[in-house]
Amino acid sequence: MSWLDDYAEALGVSGLTPADIELVLDLAREVAHGSERKNAPPAAFLAALYVASGNGDLSEAVRRAEALIGQA
Repeated sequence: MSWLDDYAEALGVSGLTPADIELVLDLAREVAHGSERKNAPPAAFLAALYVASGNGDLSEAVRRAEALIGQA
């Protein structure tokens, strides 16, 4: 069991799949390089809120971030 699995368990939520982890890392990288580094953690949190709201999935959250970065 990884630290992330332990953390998910401590929060009472489902763990991340390897694909989800890659998407979150992609999001963080895109945001850190496309805007400011300090935006990466809050962007990941916003993506989590977006997914939890049921309005879309993680892939869509990453696509929207990439689109915003492309506009900058």
